[in-house]
Amino acid sequence: MQVAETFYCLCIPFRVGIRRREIALSTVKGLEVSNQDSFIDEVTEEVRKDRLFRLFKRYGWIGAVAIVLAVGGTAFNEWRKASAQAEAEAVGDAILAAVSTDSSERADALAAIEIGGNAGRAAVAALISATFAEDSGDVDEAITALETLAADVSAPQAFRDLASLKAVLLGGQAISAEDRIARMNSLVLGGGAFRLLAEEQIALAEIELGQNDAATARLRDILADASTTQDLRRRASQLIVALGGSLTES
Repeated sequence: MQVAETFYCLCIPFRVGIRRREIALSTVKGLEVSNQDSFIDEVTEEVRKDRLFRLFKRYGWIGAVAIVLAVGGTAFNEWRKASAQAEAEAVGDAILAAVSTDSSERADALAAIEIGGNAGRAAVAALISATFAEDSGDVDEAITALETLAADVSAPQAFRDLASLKAVLLGGQAISAEDRIARMNSLVLGGGAFRLLAEEQIALAEIELGQNDAATARLRDILADASTTQDLRRRASQLIVALGGSLTES
């Protein structure tokens, strides 16, 4: 028993040394593995940087061109807006100057204005010219100008509708009731801003033709429309009462 204990005690230092050697070897191996991983990571990072640098050298000009185009496009858009605003202001000033001239010179002053090919400005100038002709007593010239604008397909639809409505109003009895109804029906079917005013003119033409029931029904529809103005509502109510009808359907 003592011999075994003595042998065990003698073996302890030897086993401790072996264990220390194993620990040292594992540490060295761990360091070697860690160094290898670190080296591989560094090489991978350098390869990635080199690849990105080569890609940038090859395709970097595309980004530069895109930036230049974006900046240039923004600058051109701002310049175009400023130019359009300046041109519109110049035309507006010219129209105001023409309005301020004597009645005998207004038509020539308006005709001399450079509209610049803008359909909206040309339509405004045509409406003003028609108004000047009407004020001077030349109704035929005013109607001609309005009908020309109404037939101009390049003009904005709202201006065309207004010109057609004003031409019918100025023409009055000179335009047959059937023709007035046909022309105003196009405004009603178009559903534009002057739809209700066109409905009123159709009702007046129907009254002229003796179609009082149809006119009364149309005027009631005008009253029932939520977008009817107070002035139009008053006129429609007065017409219904004058026709002997009630403001609501019985």
